[in-house]
Amino acid sequence: MANNHENSTALGDIAARQLAIATRTVPQMGTITPRWLTHLLQWVPVEAGIYRVNKVKDASSVTVDCSGRDERELPQTFVDYIENPREYLLSAVNTVLDVHTRVSDLYSKPYNQIAEQLRLTIETIKERQESELINNKEYGLLSNVAPSQTLKTRKGPPTPDDLDELLTKVWKEPGFFLAHPLAIAAFGRECTRRGVPPPTVSLFGSQFITWRGVPLIPSDKVVIEGNKSKILLIRTGESRQGVVGLYQPDLPGAQSPGLAVRFMGINHKAIASYLVSLYCSLAVLTDDAIAVLEDVVIDNYHEYQ
Repeated sequence: MANNHENSTALGDIAARQLAIATRTVPQMGTITPRWLTHLLQWVPVEAGIYRVNKVKDASSVTVDCSGRDERELPQTFVDYIENPREYLLSAVNTVLDVHTRVSDLYSKPYNQIAEQLRLTIETIKERQESELINNKEYGLLSNVAPSQTLKTRKGPPTPDDLDELLTKVWKEPGFFLAHPLAIAAFGRECTRRGVPPPTVSLFGSQFITWRGVPLIPSDKVVIEGNKSKILLIRTGESRQGVVGLYQPDLPGAQSPGLAVRFMGINHKAIASYLVSLYCSLAVLTDDAIAVLEDVVIDNYHEYQ
């Protein structure tokens, strides 16, 4: 090192950097995704933690008549309700964040350590929220598809014909397809092979491919098993009798709808604790609000001459 120093004719990079101020970023985390599903759902506040979905017992028993120009007797009818409607209870995603007060006191410039710890923890909780909305055994989308709304691919890879069949199941104001990015890529390859490349649409400042005008929304929370996945088609909103997200409003320490951060105190080891809680669920208001295409092969490729 002494010889290198003697041979130098100017200040070197390593020594010069000791006087320079590095431009820092906030902590980056590769598991953060756009979470389009939570943006596209209509969210309904559930103040008592219970959401009851009332339905009509037998819609075909409601009779009406298109009267002619005569004095015929009008039908008499009433609408009956089911006596035991399904109730959805809010589910909690929780964790306790610990931050040593020495760390937060000494090392919070230029970025506040507590704020950054909370930000990354909240991002992780919201990622888990999207996963639960899709996969939860009680209220998740995949667990609430009626048997009559389930289809299988004809030959494995997702084709335009398969998605057309899916559209016949949710033909009343379909909102969006939901699929793993690899399943969307597989569909794009099948479209390209048939000479019908799908058009794109801009949503939230990003580009999405569409089929029949309905966007294909990517989520890595749609599970892949082996070389197969699933594609969902969803209608959203209470007014459309679709799928709605549920959350608890007016939480103490609320940071966003359904999510709260509460300070739990400092223990004798000088560690401050924060309870981070997110309360949410999901309800499918009618059976035809959601359909699923199963056995979607994602690794089929074509050779072009």
